[in-house]
Amino acid sequence: MFKRKAYDMLLEWKRLSNGTTAVLVEGARRVGKTTLVQEFARNEYADSIYIDFSLAPRDVLDLFRDERDDIDTFLRMLQLNYGKRLKPRDAVIIFDEVQRFPIAREYVKHLVADGRFDYIETGSLVSLRRNVADIVIPSEEDRIKLDPLDFEEYLWASGHEVLADGIRDARKALRPLPEAVHRKATRLFNEYMLVGGMPQAVEAFVEDGAFDRCDRVKRRTLDLYLEDIAKFGGSEARRARAVFLAIPGQLSASSKRFKFSALGKGTRYDTYEPALDWLTDAHVVNACIDCTDPSVGLRLTCNPASCKCYMADTGLLVSLAFADGPESGRVYRDLEFGKVSVNRGMLVGNVVAQQLHARGYELFYHTWNEPPTEPGGRERPREIDFLVSKGYSDAGGKLRICPIEVKSSKSYSTVSLDDFARRWGTRVGDQVVLHPKQLSVQGKRAYLPLYMSFCV
Repeated sequence: MFKRKAYDMLLEWKRLSNGTTAVLVEGARRVGKTTLVQEFARNEYADSIYIDFSLAPRDVLDLFRDERDDIDTFLRMLQLNYGKRLKPRDAVIIFDEVQRFPIAREYVKHLVADGRFDYIETGSLVSLRRNVADIVIPSEEDRIKLDPLDFEEYLWASGHEVLADGIRDARKALRPLPEAVHRKATRLFNEYMLVGGMPQAVEAFVEDGAFDRCDRVKRRTLDLYLEDIAKFGGSEARRARAVFLAIPGQLSASSKRFKFSALGKGTRYDTYEPALDWLTDAHVVNACIDCTDPSVGLRLTCNPASCKCYMADTGLLVSLAFADGPESGRVYRDLEFGKVSVNRGMLVGNVVAQQLHARGYELFYHTWNEPPTEPGGRERPREIDFLVSKGYSDAGGKLRICPIEVKSSKSYSTVSLDDFARRWGTRVGDQVVLHPKQLSVQGKRAYLPLYMSFCV
């Protein structure tokens, strides 16, 4: 198993909860939920029972239907079915793919109240809305979101733990890495953008050192997502598929804002809102929402109708964007060496969104028009790629808005960030530019290499 940051989140849940809540590990298909919770159960408990509700035998399912009124009988029969004798307060029961059997999720409330064992649920939630309509969602349920591997986890998986620590230390100290190390980190980050963070794709690339099998893994995952959309999308399936397949083209445009009108004449956001919500719930899309009045509490002034749709995994974005032929290995080599005419900003923006989302940030951006420089002139459009709320050292650690600009080339201007800082004044804390060059600091602004985006 690859080292995952969510493992530490599970440790914290176990310590703080002490049996008073269950935990639901949610995430997209193939993101590593089952592997994570099984490894956690092996390492942190004396014993466990693992129930996969996509494969569970009828006898086990009938226990949830027929023995719910008697927890003693339920737990005794469950242990008999699995040939286990669990030790109270040192065992865990795992409900894998719990969204497939909502009765079990509802029963968690009573099992937690019983207190003998811990309970971990996993679910891709692709069928969440349809399958929970008739059950009571347990309030005794904490949640942990599992994203694809971020760049730091990718470095751990590929045997570069020392480099990962060096990047984090350099970011904290605002000290550039030695030039040779900087070049190595940049190369690995570019590699990561192509491979992505889906565990099976990373495993294939780490084992082979080539993109062919890695790409086949990713294409199978994309096929699975499209099948899930058709199977679980209900009345929104057609629209969800249209949004999903349109993401590469929309991100490659000069303005990355999703133009729903491109999906059909007269089409508006309202028509596609439920489909976009479904894709977000399924954790295959990271939506970035326009914040119209940047201040702490970004959601207070957001405009969901103006949004960008990033793929949850940049490696999947690469495979989806270049899914028009069998010679994937050649495409990857050409991408790696810059021989394919592609909007690199599409990949760089997506991978930064992926890192921020993995950190737990909700994604917001801001756009506005500066007045003309002369009477009768044109307004000057401005945009900040990402906004996050962070403690600001110059304000005693109080929260301030941290604007993040993302640059995909070494030649760029920061006119939007300059104007943003002037426009919003004391609301603004640290300013960050993520770019392909070395780390440097100018006043309140840090210019960070793209590979530091996981520790912004």
